Amino acid sequence: NGKRVQWLHGSDGEVWVWIMGDSPGDKPYELISEELMAERARQQAQKEAEELWKQKEAEITKKFRDAMAKEKAKIVAEKWKIETEDRKAAKLMEEKIQEELKKREEEERQRGEEQIRQQEELRAKELYLSLKQAQQHSQHNEHEDQEWKEQLRRSKAADEERSHKARMARDEYRRQSLRAIEKGKVAGLSNLFKGASLNKEMEIKINSNNPSSVMMLTAPASKAWERPSRPISREIIVRWFKEEQLPRRAGFERNTSAVAPWFHGIISRQEAEELLMNMSEGAFLVRVSEKIWGYALSYRQLSGFKHFLVDASGDFYSFLGVDPNRHATLTDLIDFHKEEIITSSGGELLLEPCGQRKHPPDYSLLFE
Repeated sequence: NGKRVQWLHGSDGEVWVWIMGDSPGDKPYELISEELMAERARQQAQKEAEELWKQKEAEITKKFRDAMAKEKAKIVAEKWKIETEDRKAAKLMEEKIQEELKKREEEERQRGEEQIRQQEELRAKELYLSLKQAQQHSQHNEHEDQEWKEQLRRSKAADEERSHKARMARDEYRRQSLRAIEKGKVAGLSNLFKGASLNKEMEIKINSNNPSSVMMLTAPASKAWERPSRPISREIIVRWFKEEQLPRRAGFERNTSAVAPWFHGIISRQEAEELLMNMSEGAFLVRVSEKIWGYALSYRQLSGFKHFLVDASGDFYSFLGVDPNRHATLTDLIDFHKEEIITSSGGELLLEPCGQRKHPPDYSLLFE
């Protein structure tokens, strides 16, 4: 098998043989055994110590890991506490800023309110002076104010009545319209008179103590007319009548140049009632209103008087709040209600015109 043993030879040529303990310097067997046992004991102790250290190290690791976790939790809790305090501080700061902004806003609001109050006081003074001037022109029209309020009240009552009787109102309106067409009182027939010029001389028969008297009227040349929102003085009303109503032949009888017997000038409600006082039911007159751009129709009934406002601010004539019909001229409106009632509740028919009681007539100012 190729293996062999080679023996060592001594100086004498013989195979060298060593006997433990016989040579100088050899340790005794007992000592060698002791050393071997000591080495084995050391190695075993080292092994056991390593095992013990592993256990100890695991315990130490666990102990400090737990301690670290506790410290970490403590740190987190402390940090949360600090953050909470920071949030509280931030909230306090925010509240302080908001309070400061609210304070500044309130100061700004107070300054704005003070400015508005001063402007309001100034505007109130201006309006007061304006109203005072208007009042000085119309102090004699207190009764007309009552007429205005009464007319508005009746208008509201009439609106409520129509809302409850809508079908009746529509049927009545249709019947009245057909009746007007049958009688040839369509508004278009009156448009023939709209072309009358103020620059042309007009002959007006005055319904007075001298029925045959004649007034020659020539419309004065004037600057461009701009109508105010409402009447503010008699002068303005007279100019409105001359500028807008004369060309439409307001107050004239149909197809003639004579003033209608029912037409009156700028007279008050009380004056109208005095004129109608001794007349029978159905008597009426039309007077120029000082409250609206239009007229007031004063009517005699058994128990007293009624006053209806006639709107003439547009291109037609109609009662305010009591009658939906529109008429091209004031005469059309009067003639229509000589045969058709004004309201279904009152049954008013215009039967007898109330003429003039004095000379010159109360409308003379309108035709000067």
